[in-house]
Order: sequence, then structure tokens, then C-alpha cells
Amino acid sequence: MQINLPSGVSASFHARAGSTMDLARSYDGAQGFPHWILAGTQTHARGRQGRSWLSPAGAFSASLVMQPRCSPSQAAQRSFVAACALRRALASVVDAGALAQKWPNDVLLNGGKVAGILLESFGSGQLVERLTIGIGVNLGHAPQNVAQASFAPIGVADVTGQSLFPDAFLSILAAEFAAVEAVLDQQGFAEVRAEWTAHAARLGENITARTGREEITGRFEGLDAQGNLLLLTAGGKRVIPAADIYF
Repeated sequence: MQINLPSGVSASFHARAGSTMDLARSYDGAQGFPHWILAGTQTHARGRQGRSWLSPAGAFSASLVMQPRCSPSQAAQRSFVAACALRRALASVVDAGALAQKWPNDVLLNGGKVAGILLESFGSGQLVERLTIGIGVNLGHAPQNVAQASFAPIGVADVTGQSLFPDAFLSILAAEFAAVEAVLDQQGFAEVRAEWTAHAARLGENITARTGREEITGRFEGLDAQGNLLLLTAGGKRVIPAADIYF
């Protein structure tokens, strides 16, 4: 297995894992930070809000461990860094016009969910000392019999007829993540937000946000300076920090 990584970035491979997020929690930092953990298969993969994430053979399953030493709001910006990097990486293997970003952390291909992102942070007080970004991509064919999926899954191979090896995809993704992270460091979140918004699904159209306490429908106006969702509803503008999106 050959993985080409940017300078200062390391990686480890596990043929089989319960979850790369669990492996990231126990990572001792021996290979430095940032560090990618790639798994051949996952038996207990998970997504947002503890939902299960199917990880079929040939899927990309990885977590990036970082030490950002920043505020929680700054750490949350890496969700958009990861999403932009993921869209860029996928655009190297499928038609870029078929890709879209779905707030807060999914990538769509031809309207189906091809990839998801999960963030977990650890620290004390207002300092995030360790951040883990989990990324799952259907590089092969989409998993079958997915129950209660808000967006039907789709795989890269469903579109191209060919599967990309996960280690090859990691080489592409790691380079793109480093590039977008450099934009965040040098130009600020506004530039990352602008790139994300330029590829946002259903921008300017009506969508529905379900927060767990209420369901809000309105016109998707974009993101605020912190990355919160902006909806223009019949009752005025709403700022939504967390929700599941439907359209």
C-alpha cells in the first residue's frame, strides 16, 4: 500500500477496525499530528448523532486526528474544510458538476449521498486540544437496504463503473485537506465558507431543517460567519446551528 502524504502529515492503516473514530481516540500521537487512520473495513462505523454508518467492501473509511488548540467554534470550521476537500477530491474521479455540498457535512453525487463527515472534539474549557474528523465515502457501489435514509446512498462506482482504491483516494484527499486548511489559516473562514457556498445544494430554494424540537421550512440563504445555516422563513430569518436537512 502506497499513500502519498503532504509534508508533516502521517498515516496508519488497519485492515479491520470497529471504527476509525475509536482508533483515533486511542491514538497516542507517536507519529505526530495531523495523522490519518485508514481502515480496510469497519464493523461498528457511526455517523452523526450516533447513527450507524454502513461501510461496505471497498468504501473509504478514515479519520484525521488533529491538535488545533483552538476554540470550539474554530474547531467546527474544520467540518467545512473537510467538506470542501472532499468535494475537490471526488471531483478528480467524477464530474465536478454532479457534486454538491449538503449542510452541515455531507457530499451529494447526482443527488444521492456519496460521503459523510463526523467531528468529535476533546479539550478543557474553551480550548479544543484534539479534533477528530471521520470521513466515509462510497468509493465502490452504494450499500443496499439502507433503512430510513433521508437521502438515498450512491457510490462512485455506480456512476463511473470503476472503484478507486481507498489508499489512492487518501493520497488525493490528504493533499486537498492540507490545501483547504492552508486557506483557512492564511485567509480565514470567510474564504472557506465562500467555496463551500459556491457548491451548496439547493441554495436559494426552500428546504426543511429538523432540529429535534421543531421543523423549520424556509429559503436557504447560505451560512453566517460561524457556519450556521440561514433560513428565510415566513416569520423572518432564522439562524440554525444544528439540524438535519431535507429537500
